[in-house]
This record gives sequence, structure tokens and C-alpha cells, in this order.
Amino acid sequence: MTHAASNHAANTPAASTHRAPADCPVCSHELITTRLGCAHCGTELAGRFERCGFCALNAQQAELLTVFLASRGNLREVAKAQQVSYPTARARLSSLLQALGIEEQGAEPSAPTRAEVLAQVEAGELTPAEAARLL
Repeated sequence: MTHAASNHAANTPAASTHRAPADCPVCSHELITTRLGCAHCGTELAGRFERCGFCALNAQQAELLTVFLASRGNLREVAKAQQVSYPTARARLSSLLQALGIEEQGAEPSAPTRAEVLAQVEAGELTPAEAARLL
């Protein structure tokens, strides 16, 4: 390989990049980022960098977030895309919110009011059968 080709290969992201672990494999505490590097020019920064909350999501949570955003927050569409029931999609969203620190762990999502359930049926987000179970 020529010097230019090897230099280019060294400065491009590897085909097999790995997801950074979120927790220490020895003591299970949260890992921190202490070094960042530019794949193009080789510049490196060292220090203590704030952790990205989204980067700590597992693959299933990241997929759910992508589907949720693509459906513009329509849980009925999320359930359909993930081939699960509406209550399962809602539970997964609650778990995602917990992982992001938006919802407290163990906190039960508040039960929707009758008016909210009827509005979801009208919007096509819930089937009448699912609405009946919630009421």
C-alpha cells in the first residue's frame, strides 16, 4: 500500500466500528469519555467530556426512538411498525424515557383519561378494543 493510501486508510472510519460501552466492565459504574479523535487529521482532545444520553441507548431503544420520531410521535404507528400491541409500544416508550432520564424508573405512566382515550380512538391511534381495555 502506498503512503498516501495507507494515510487515507488510517484517517477514515473503520468499516467495523463498535458501539462504546456505557458501563465499566469491572465495577459496572458509568464510563466517562476522556479522549476524542478526528479520523481525518488525527487531532486528539483529552479531558472529561459530558456523556451523550442518546449514545447510551441500546440498539432496540435507538430503533424505537427512530421509529417514534419518524411517526411524529404517533404510538399507533410505532406499534404497527414494530409489530406489537399499542400497550407494548407504550411500555417500550416508557422504558426509553427512563433510559434517557426523562421518566423516573418504576414510575407508572399515568392512566389516560376517558377523553384522551376517546381522542386516540378518533385519531386512529387506538382500536375500540384497545380503548375498552384501557377504560
